[in-house]
Amino acid sequence: MSIFLICAVGASVVFAQRSGDEAPRVFLMDAQKLQKIRQSVRAKDKTYDDAVAAIERNAQKALRGGTYSVTTKSATPPSGDKHDYISQAPYFWADPNKKDGLPYIRRDGERNPEIKKYPDHDSLDKMESAVETLALAYYFKGDETYAAKADQLLKAWFTDAATRMNPNLEYAQYVPGVNTGRGIGLIETRGLTRVVDSIGLLAGSKSFPDADKRGVEDWFAKFLQWMQESKNGREESASKNNHGTIYDVQSVSYALFLGKRDLAKNILETAKQKRIALQIEPDGRQPLELARTKAWSYSNMNLTGLMDLAVLGESAGVDLWNFETRDGRSIRRALDYLYPFSVGEKWKYQQLGEFQPQALFPLMRRAAAHFHDDKFKAMMARIPAVEPSAKEYLLAENN
Repeated sequence: MSIFLICAVGASVVFAQRSGDEAPRVFLMDAQKLQKIRQSVRAKDKTYDDAVAAIERNAQKALRGGTYSVTTKSATPPSGDKHDYISQAPYFWADPNKKDGLPYIRRDGERNPEIKKYPDHDSLDKMESAVETLALAYYFKGDETYAAKADQLLKAWFTDAATRMNPNLEYAQYVPGVNTGRGIGLIETRGLTRVVDSIGLLAGSKSFPDADKRGVEDWFAKFLQWMQESKNGREESASKNNHGTIYDVQSVSYALFLGKRDLAKNILETAKQKRIALQIEPDGRQPLELARTKAWSYSNMNLTGLMDLAVLGESAGVDLWNFETRDGRSIRRALDYLYPFSVGEKWKYQQLGEFQPQALFPLMRRAAAHFHDDKFKAMMARIPAVEPSAKEYLLAENN
């Protein structure tokens, strides 16, 4: 049954016509929750008013903003092509014992302000955030103005000949005096998974035509191929810590987006041993993350990636939520290990900067949709509820 076009007098609000009110094609967001919220908004139910209003406020800011491109930087990559993405490794500093400072040396967890001279990472983050916000606002409210701006941003970054990014990260997170780019740089594109889901939210909009969608798909196909075949991509795939996890999250997200379900399923099945069994100890510790100078932050970051893989697995028929090795290594065990520190127990490892126990709360809420035993329910009882206007309230499972 079609949705009738509903136009507001004196405004540009139009609900996009669809062949039914089906759930959107998203992979990390909760499609059923999104569908429920949109139905609620259309029925004039006020349950989600505050949260949707917050999304719209940010979407209005995005409408007033410009577009983003790798070509606007003043620095030129070693290739001589400003369409190539470039960034400097954030945790490397000039060697004070060398006249020229080269080669740079590592100071884990300490960000070098020099990285600001390469704005591509910041531009990428802003594009991803704006596209996601606009796509959500369009999906919930049906205003084509939001979709049109999202389309403009997508074209500027992915398809317009004058401004698009080349689909590679050859020069990401380079270390002065050491290399011109590293596999580790692939972590900087993890937010592109948000773009993939945003495209699912824009489906059916007259302001996001099929030709534009195909252009973005072509970019992701080339980028995924580069990830699989390049030296930097293979290096990141072999990484044993959060970098390897997030490499898999990106690979699976892009594969599902492109209809490569077999590839996605293969990566997810391999992740059982390659990520979960390798990274998590039987007591739930993540040793490679605990060795960092921001051990709490990185433990949460890697667990977020593992949960992302579990969510993606739901689209590919691979259950990572309940996977457990014979000696007890699992996503649940890693969560159980971190939980006491989120509710008052003193953190036992290094954490540069502020220790933020609340960082685990969104992960607990995600897991609550999958773990229903009494122990977990008791743990959840100590986790504070989210504010109605929070984005997490809109998108998290089990809310």
